[in-house]
Amino acid sequence: MKEYQSMTKQELQEEYQAVLAQYQEYQAKGLKLDMSRGKPCTEQLELSTGLLSQNQYIGENGEDSRNYGLLPGMPQARRFFAELLGVEENEVIVGGNSSLTLMYYMIDMGWRVGFADSDHPWRAEEKLKFLCPVPGYDRHFAITEYFGFEMIPVPMHEDGPDMDLVEQLAADPSVKGIWCVPLYSNPDGYIYSAETVRRLASMKTGAPDFKIIWDDAYCVHHLTDELCSVPGILAECKKYGTQDRPLLVCSTSKVTFPGAGVAALAASEANIRHILAQMAPMAISFDKMNQMRHVSFLKNKAGVLEHMKKHRAILEPKFELIKKAFAQQLAPCGSIARWTDPKGGYFISLYVMDGCAKRVVQLCKEAGVVLTPAGSAYPYGNDPQDHHLRIAPSYPTVAELEQASQLLCVSVRLACLEKLLQA
Repeated sequence: MKEYQSMTKQELQEEYQAVLAQYQEYQAKGLKLDMSRGKPCTEQLELSTGLLSQNQYIGENGEDSRNYGLLPGMPQARRFFAELLGVEENEVIVGGNSSLTLMYYMIDMGWRVGFADSDHPWRAEEKLKFLCPVPGYDRHFAITEYFGFEMIPVPMHEDGPDMDLVEQLAADPSVKGIWCVPLYSNPDGYIYSAETVRRLASMKTGAPDFKIIWDDAYCVHHLTDELCSVPGILAECKKYGTQDRPLLVCSTSKVTFPGAGVAALAASEANIRHILAQMAPMAISFDKMNQMRHVSFLKNKAGVLEHMKKHRAILEPKFELIKKAFAQQLAPCGSIARWTDPKGGYFISLYVMDGCAKRVVQLCKEAGVVLTPAGSAYPYGNDPQDHHLRIAPSYPTVAELEQASQLLCVSVRLACLEKLLQA
């Protein structure tokens, strides 16, 4: 097949008519599929049914998880998450079901009262800014937008955010932090290098209370035999005396049940004491019974990794199906599209010709497939190049994904042909 950019106007028009006919065939099928969010499918949820029958509620030191108290969490649960996050037990607070809630609370706390290393609350300053690696997680950006931060996009590379730019921007005292998904980043699936982690830990910042929100959402979500990892940010920061800089979060949302899992926060001992003092008026404790259920069911990191092999068995074929469709349907068309090849996580990034992403989403929607809105992976929903799409293969069945992936490819080709014909 001739590459699109090499075609004459006449050839482009002929190809457009052929692809349009394919698209209209999909429209006639009356599809109704949702690929808009990275949700586990029903088959994945069934993997954790055994969690519901766990009934060990008494802690190792006789603590009764059914009663009040223990705001930092059950000792077993703190140790469980300390192992997952690569920190010490006393550096962990085990929260409720949502890591997003913990991240919101961290930004809220910085805004209201500041952190252990703050001279004053962030709200006391006239201008607040936050660094946002792009493409990134839309719900991260929603938090900082809600609190009125100016969000500054920083391009992502395969080894993490552009650190030259991060270091330059972080020298501004009004820049209060950076969002990070270090392992299998959302949505590219990139992995921070040891050098990136070192530079984040060691860099000079204008704000004395600059914070790294280290969202380790996919720390055990491997899709290959290579169990990729990233150096521990808290341990790295301790080497440079910046241990109050990172705030780490993770959860079991995509390990057991989204909405009914357990989330945890890790930080320096000074920040943990400060955070607990701020939490005390709000809560006596989180759901310790659920903490105990999870520790009883998953046991430890080795148990989690064994459990995640079952998730991989369901997810990997779906990711391979999407990548195969792209390779067969888009690659022969030339440079109209490129995509990432993640070794873990929940997403694939699809980059199309500039100015075509919104049109692809529209075409898919009009044929019955809902994608994540174009621009979602950028602050304010603004992808300046209108070229990025976040593909979430997890929720549809393989049969549904087969149809959706083919329609997606046809929509990409159609949108790009329209663009080329307008040139």
